[in-house]
Amino acid sequence: MKIDWPQLRGAAVDVAGRAYAPYSRLRVGAAGLTGDGQVVVGCNVENASFGVTLCAECGLVSALHATPPRSPDHGSPGSGSGSGAGAGAGPRLVAVAVVAGDGDPLLPCGRCRQLLLEAGGPDLLVDTAGGPVPLAELLPAAFGGADLSARRDSGAAAPS
Repeated sequence: MKIDWPQLRGAAVDVAGRAYAPYSRLRVGAAGLTGDGQVVVGCNVENASFGVTLCAECGLVSALHATPPRSPDHGSPGSGSGSGAGAGAGPRLVAVAVVAGDGDPLLPCGRCRQLLLEAGGPDLLVDTAGGPVPLAELLPAAFGGADLSARRDSGAAAPS
């Protein structure tokens, strides 16, 4: 799939203009491209209690899950889902651009890198000032769903 990075960055700049950032005054926009060709966007939403502030990537992932996959006549069948996505999973991200309101790229924070991992996987391309890089380079040795499944409590009693 060909990724139009300038278009993706433009969508991120556009949505950054709709961010709610009265405290930091740093407007952030995120735009992601799904495997079935849809562009999904999100912006930061601040709160006086900074701990409940939502990063732009959080809004993007929320919008992704709220976006139904395109019908097969708008893309290749099955192109929007990834392996291990789970039942009822919608489109998967293949590329993401996160920018400040001025259009300069920003790297996702650690929390958002984890959210993006589950929304696109380790091969998700993340736009950086030096060009796109796979998320695996930004989040090495990530903890994912397979780790959770492998390490679940087997029902044995915990030591006291």
